[in-house]
Amino acid sequence: MKNYFDGTLTEFNTVLDIKGTAFEKQVWKQLLTIPSGETRTYGQIADAIENCKAVRAVGRANGMNYISIVIPCHRVIGADGSLTGYGGKLWRKKKLLALESKSLNLFE
Repeated sequence: MKNYFDGTLTEFNTVLDIKGTAFEKQVWKQLLTIPSGETRTYGQIADAIENCKAVRAVGRANGMNYISIVIPCHRVIGADGSLTGYGGKLWRKKKLLALESKSLNLFE
């Protein structure tokens, strides 16, 4: 994890044995495709899993993700670009996104 927080690790190559519903796993798999330093909206995730009406369900699945840095749910934002819902608190989401975009050292 230290490499992630010092900015030298941008992609995890970890075998995951995740537990969740088929829908949650589908959402989480899509989250894994979001590159470090980029974001997607809940609607874009719903579209990507070919279930455009499932925006709220995507948000719920996002919230059920318990390995939130490895499966980067912090990279999902509101349709208007706002930082919305993050179990680790919005200030952490903001810091993680800033860290990944190289605009902030997390420990400053």
